[in-house]
Amino acid sequence: MPSFDILSKVDLQTLDNAINTAKRELDTRYDLRGSNSSIEFDKKALTIKLATEDHLKLDAIVDILLERSTKQKVDVRAYDLSAEPTPSGKLLYRTIKVKQGIERETAKKIVKAIKDSGLKVQPQIMDDMIRVNGKKIDDLQAVMALCREQDFELPLQFDNMKS
Repeated sequence: MPSFDILSKVDLQTLDNAINTAKRELDTRYDLRGSNSSIEFDKKALTIKLATEDHLKLDAIVDILLERSTKQKVDVRAYDLSAEPTPSGKLLYRTIKVKQGIERETAKKIVKAIKDSGLKVQPQIMDDMIRVNGKKIDDLQAVMALCREQDFELPLQFDNMKS
């Protein structure tokens, strides 16, 4: 029986390249030169820590990060930008989490959308991914098209297609 997996992963090497490019631009940009600004990437916790002196510079650093990520083909929907900046001494800190995997609530929304489509497939949630089984490959491809056209607020990849 044909099947495939729906998952949401960010390539860590590409993300690291985007962050290193943003660091280089941070060093050379005129309005940020000489300031106490930095970008740090924690690969284990999957967080990006931004630090600078004021809100305007922090917004500029976020824009640099998003721009460089887009150019490196990292989907910016993988960033959790909901955290507010926290002041500490003379610096402002902002922590951006990188989303890996599909959360339970989002997975339920995806499964509901697949079931409401009327296609003859069986989706099931497996940890941080969704496996979709069906009798016809055409139905599975229709599910892929359905997931691409709807916005679930995270980047989706389709992997492990078996026939």
